[in-house]
Amino acid sequence: MAMIEARGLTKTYRSKSGPVHALTGLDLIVPEGTVKALLGPNGAGKTTGVKMLTTLERPDAGTATIAGLDVVADAQAVRRSIGVSGQYAAVDENLTGFENLDMIGRLYHLGSRVSRDRARELIEVFDLAAAGDRPVKGFSGGMRRRIDLAGALVTNPRVLFLDEPTTGLDPRSRLALWDIITGLVDGGTTVLLTTQYLEEADRLADDISVIDGGAVIAEGTADQLKAQVGGHRLVVALVDEARADQAVEVLRRHGDSDPTVGADGRQLEVAVTDGPTALQRTLADLGAAGIELHDAGMRRPTLDDVFLQLTGHRAADDDAGDDHGSPDDDPAGGRGRGRRGAKKREARA
Repeated sequence: MAMIEARGLTKTYRSKSGPVHALTGLDLIVPEGTVKALLGPNGAGKTTGVKMLTTLERPDAGTATIAGLDVVADAQAVRRSIGVSGQYAAVDENLTGFENLDMIGRLYHLGSRVSRDRARELIEVFDLAAAGDRPVKGFSGGMRRRIDLAGALVTNPRVLFLDEPTTGLDPRSRLALWDIITGLVDGGTTVLLTTQYLEEADRLADDISVIDGGAVIAEGTADQLKAQVGGHRLVVALVDEARADQAVEVLRRHGDSDPTVGADGRQLEVAVTDGPTALQRTLADLGAAGIELHDAGMRRPTLDDVFLQLTGHRAADDDAGDDHGSPDDDPAGGRGRGRRGAKKREARA
């Protein structure tokens, strides 16, 4: 069953410089109990798409459903079925962690007893028992993200939207949050994730949609997307960057695409089909030309390579944040997941 489905979503904003086409026909399908990751450069339409699906914005055209509910005609019912965690923790800093969760439950009319019980349960699940009675303003960044994610789960939503959930977190806190997300999906929750971290999509997502220009330009599993950019990458590090132009010509002879040169002018890279043979011949030609190397080797393609091929630049070139969007476009507020998801899909087949 598709828990999230979008067909031809479009959205155009007006600005002083003219119309901004944030979405130009977004199509998405997310099966129940899976993670869909949205990747794309800044302004691609990721956050605008999330706003449409969470009823924060109305599409100009197209349709979308959440658990079979239309996001326009059944907006209230959709809101009761989803949880949303935005780029910044949407919590009251003057309240304790427990009070924040209890307040959310009451706002959803769960009743005082149910709200308190649910708040206590989530405090334990998110390992915040020692800090649950302290004001949130004293929480670390990782603790704030956890309490914000806990708030999105107060109503036991069937569908969870996570917009850049680990932005600004240290690696340890990011890994901890990944484990929590993995546990939620293992329990049947459906997740739509936008992220600036390609490793995050690689580790968590069952399926990835690459968005550019307000529409999906490629989709598939991480392995399927990587397969589109070739089998291996040949990488060499030069001693003298002044020899880079000569080295590029050597790599071009043995590669399947134009070589790229790193920002330092010393690291060169090219896609190759027969890795060992290409490496051997490249090293021989570089040696014959008197071009010295610090290092040389092969690597497998990454999602960053996919991003570069599809959008024209690496994800690392993007700053955090997203979207053309409206003038104030800011949404309100596992390790091994991909491999586990692949096994689950094989079992279904």
